[in-house]
Amino acid sequence: MRIPWPQRVVSRFLLLQLVIASGVTVLATGLFLAPLGAQLDDQAMRRALAIAQTTASPEVAETLLGSPAAPGGPVQAEAERIRRATGAEYVVIMDRRGVRWSHTATGQIGRVVSTDPSGALAGREVMEIDSGTLGRSARGKVPLRDARGRIVGAVSVGIEYETVRGRLLAAIPGLLAYAGGALAMGALAAYLISRRLQRQVHDLAFSDIAALLAEREAMLHGIREGVVALDAEGRVRLINDEAQRLLGVGNEAAGRPLDEVLGEGRTADVLAGRVSGDDLLTVRGPRVLVANRMPTDDGGAVATLRDRTELEQLGRELDSTRGLIDALRAQDHEHANRMHTLLGLIELEMYEEAADFVTEVAGVHRVTAEEVTQRIHDPLLAALLVGKATVAAERAVALRLADGTLLPDRLVDPRGLVTAVGNLVDNALDAAAGSPDAFVEVALYARGREVVLRVTDSGPGVPVAQRESVFTEGWSTKELPTHGKRGLGLALVRRLAERQGGTVQVGDGASAGAEFTVVLPEALTSGPEQEGRDVSAVRR
Repeated sequence: MRIPWPQRVVSRFLLLQLVIASGVTVLATGLFLAPLGAQLDDQAMRRALAIAQTTASPEVAETLLGSPAAPGGPVQAEAERIRRATGAEYVVIMDRRGVRWSHTATGQIGRVVSTDPSGALAGREVMEIDSGTLGRSARGKVPLRDARGRIVGAVSVGIEYETVRGRLLAAIPGLLAYAGGALAMGALAAYLISRRLQRQVHDLAFSDIAALLAEREAMLHGIREGVVALDAEGRVRLINDEAQRLLGVGNEAAGRPLDEVLGEGRTADVLAGRVSGDDLLTVRGPRVLVANRMPTDDGGAVATLRDRTELEQLGRELDSTRGLIDALRAQDHEHANRMHTLLGLIELEMYEEAADFVTEVAGVHRVTAEEVTQRIHDPLLAALLVGKATVAAERAVALRLADGTLLPDRLVDPRGLVTAVGNLVDNALDAAAGSPDAFVEVALYARGREVVLRVTDSGPGVPVAQRESVFTEGWSTKELPTHGKRGLGLALVRRLAERQGGTVQVGDGASAGAEFTVVLPEALTSGPEQEGRDVSAVRR
């Protein structure tokens, strides 16, 4: 019948620790007893050898040579005296033929010894555990020499082996007491560790932990939100699939420092907690991300990432649409005024004045559209600038193209350039609105395959101390728009330029305000049309 294991982690851990502690105690006890028995045997044999060496004196040798082998002889008497004095089991003195001259059992005197005496008779000292007529014993044998050093016999001394076993058995209770104490200390330590483990795992069973792990893996890799877990040293402890996609990293990010994985920048600062706040915006590659960070009890943190690139684009489109709606509403009001004016001229039969008025009104819009399309050959950019001109007019800001503006229809990434122009013009309109003689000037021209974009406004300009901060995600001096956060337009422009190997700079305009310059190398496809004459016309 199989004994069931406890399911709770603490109970199983405690049981395993007790089994391990018991096994180690038994093993250590056995390993100690084995050499102890051998050590006691060696001590008994050396004791027997020492008694034999003391007995084998020249006087005993002379006595052996000068008396017969008899139970009451002087050799027997000397051997018994030594046996009683040392506590040996027996002291046997023999001649060169192996015949006993002394023995504990007097009947054995005069007989040949039962064990081989050749080693001692050959002049060697022998130690052994052997069985003889008196049973198993620890023996020591030495040669018996006369005064001239001749071997005349041998001395064999035995120590009763039961005495050795008795000493060994006597040592076991004390050893078991120490082993029991060690086992008790191990059990106490296992209990204390298990209690601490119980608090850490919240007294869960192994099946519960396995289920939680499986659910966590499914949740982390199934949700459409990026999750990055960091330890106390700032290393990436966990990163799910969505976070890898949003941050543009792979599985190798786990276990590495966050700054090494992401490099320097706002994204690393936000995830590392060097920038505090909720719903922090950051730009990673082409994506606009919203990050939140929650510290953990062990000194680490868990950060979540949401992709709001599409939402941000929709928000900007909504802002643009609302701007166009406001412009159209104003145009509708202005158109109604013009129609009323035209109707009044007709009713007053001022036909020539009415014709001139219609020609003037229609000509202004036609001239603006024609000027843009003649200089900007890309249809997306041209349409954008025409629409921005209408919005600018409604806000009492003059939007004009700089002298020398000329851009061919060979853009590699027209949508990216539309984003850059739209963001810069919007910022310029916000800055210029309300200033005296408000204007925004746009310069777009090609130098070989390089495109240069320059937007100048009549606003207050950008202080020198803030010229780097304006490109930081989330930084803005404006109020929040209806769709959420500000501070992304210039950051997106910089990211666009950097992805194409270009640069973005801000400085002072020629007369007033700020001037943003974007340089995009390799922004035009190669073609037969040469732009040398266009470059020569740009701001000599």
